[in-house]
Amino acid sequence: MTDAVGLPPPGIILVLGGLVLPLLRGLGPAVALLLPLLTLGAIWGIPDDLTVTMPFMGQYDLTVLAFNPPTKVFATIFAVMAFAGALFAHPITGLDSERGRRWRVELPAAFVYAGSAICVTFAGDILSLFIFWELMAIGSTTVIWSAGTRAAGRAGYRYALVHFVGGVLLMAGILAKVFALQASGVSDPLALHHFFFGAAGFEGLSFGTGDAAAWLILLGILVNAAAPPLGAWLADAYPEASESGTVFLSAFTTKTAVYVLMLLFAGTQLLIYVGLLMAVYGIVYAILENDMRRILAYSIVNQVGFMVCGIGIGTAMALNGAAAHAFAHIVYKALLLMSAGSVLYMTGKRKCTDLGGLYHSMPITMTCGIIGALAISSFPLTSGFVTKSMINQAAADQHIALAWFTLTAASAGVFLHAGIKFPWFVFFQKDSGLRPPDPPWNMRAAMIFFAAVCILLGVPGLYGPLYAILPFPAAAGETLYEPYTVPHVINQLQLLLFSGLAFFALLPVLKRTLTITLDADWFYRRLFPGAWKHLVRPVVLAFREFFDYLFGQLPQMAKDIVYSPPQEARMFKEWGLGGAMVVITGFLFAYLVLGYIAA
Repeated sequence: MTDAVGLPPPGIILVLGGLVLPLLRGLGPAVALLLPLLTLGAIWGIPDDLTVTMPFMGQYDLTVLAFNPPTKVFATIFAVMAFAGALFAHPITGLDSERGRRWRVELPAAFVYAGSAICVTFAGDILSLFIFWELMAIGSTTVIWSAGTRAAGRAGYRYALVHFVGGVLLMAGILAKVFALQASGVSDPLALHHFFFGAAGFEGLSFGTGDAAAWLILLGILVNAAAPPLGAWLADAYPEASESGTVFLSAFTTKTAVYVLMLLFAGTQLLIYVGLLMAVYGIVYAILENDMRRILAYSIVNQVGFMVCGIGIGTAMALNGAAAHAFAHIVYKALLLMSAGSVLYMTGKRKCTDLGGLYHSMPITMTCGIIGALAISSFPLTSGFVTKSMINQAAADQHIALAWFTLTAASAGVFLHAGIKFPWFVFFQKDSGLRPPDPPWNMRAAMIFFAAVCILLGVPGLYGPLYAILPFPAAAGETLYEPYTVPHVINQLQLLLFSGLAFFALLPVLKRTLTITLDADWFYRRLFPGAWKHLVRPVVLAFREFFDYLFGQLPQMAKDIVYSPPQEARMFKEWGLGGAMVVITGFLFAYLVLGYIAA
């Protein structure tokens, strides 16, 4: 292991570069394509045994750069995704157009978001991980708001609120664990290895002090993983972002949560059942949906469920499968959302009931969308076939029958809602009369790039480089996993064939109407505001004079006691806890940056 100081994690290139982009004007679009490539080069140029530390508060060391087993595969695909997303979002119409003006906000925020995700994968201590985890929330919220619509503003606010709650849970768990470590005399309580709660040690979890910390940390991570009932924010917020913003959003938050779960909770059997619930939940809601981007949003929950289940199984095969599937998922999900985003950009419509017959005029978009649909369905010769099956194989190897049967059924369900439903209702079914052309060259190029990746990763002999960077690579002379066996190919083709037959047999039932699907977000969108209006507000109004005195007169009395002049008092404002969290996160991030410079 080589120790060094002063070298920041590669994601800082994207974070700082993103903040500078708005100042570059005409050079901005070209620099935006260069920054992810520089980041990718830095990821592969850093020796795997290098660690970078910096002092913190005089008594702790922060390990801001370290290679954990899953670091290389996640950091690599995050950088590739940032490049493809920047290409798809390229302001082809000019910086002064509506798309260009949005680009000046959306892409810097997206780069802060993507760069922070990469920094999380390199974090070797829990504080660095938490800082960049919270920066991701700030960047992703800004990406949603940059769409500039009223719906995006409201959805972004709800998104920020949910992730604030998740951040508080995570921070509370971290603090509880750190205090417990300090009390036991541990000299490096921030070191990441103290937070490995996985394997058998998590069984029989009680609600004692130490175990409560594990539960809080797990809940905080599961919020970002969009595990139900904590995950309704995903289908609520992602479809309200712009056509390019949704592509960025699909890649980082949930997959960073998968990375952290893999690092801290591998082998936690509870996650098997959480993952199975996610896989089924995502399918049910995706089948019910009419909005093409909400279909794909629920599909994210379904696919992350496969990964979470693999993490719960916890064997080398299962963890490799979860990491490989995360890599492939980012590519084909972004491709599907690029296809849907292109349709939205060219038609202005997102409901399946308003679309159809677009294959006449959008052949490239249709072809790329179908390739993404085949990949998510694990069709042979696509990326999904060589990755997702590793998780099923791990369940079979461990004789976990419930997991194997549920994941197999979920694989059939994936073909129903994403493999057939999305392309059928958007590009085929009825003729909507719409004849838009394919989108601008940059959007086509991004789709073709990811379509090629989906195919190349599925070709026998070409998926080797992906397998080589998985957390547990094969020993010399051994084969990590062989997806192209005759039984596996035949079984998968049979599964897809009968799923397809079921879709067309049930087509009259599956045809969507103008309906709204209720999810768990109903509680904080309708129930809680309704409870405030009809239960809490009348009580507050009944005691209005008391509350006016309590919140109005007492602060004034306090100012009088300390002799604060009125002019000086006006310099101070009351800050909400959310604002304080933003300031604290910003301060800690600035501390890290200044620490790099000083070192």
